[in-house]
Amino acid sequence: MNVSLPDPMKDWVEAQARTGRYSNASDYVRDLIRRDQERHATFAELQALITEGVASGISTRTKDDLRQLSRETAAARKA
Repeated sequence: MNVSLPDPMKDWVEAQARTGRYSNASDYVRDLIRRDQERHATFAELQALITEGVASGISTRTKDDLRQLSRETAAARKA
């Protein structure tokens, strides 16, 4: 696959490869694609959780119930 980039973008990609973090421009582009894939997967997961929450309806929990749940969750994470 060949990708055409305007000179400023090409310069940027080549500069990133020269930092030593990437062995060449292709490694840099692959890393960008992987990160974009991860970002999209995270967004899809969050969207699914939001959709599930909306579909579950209105909660009957009180503010005190939510505060207690928050404390329990925080304590469980520390343990």
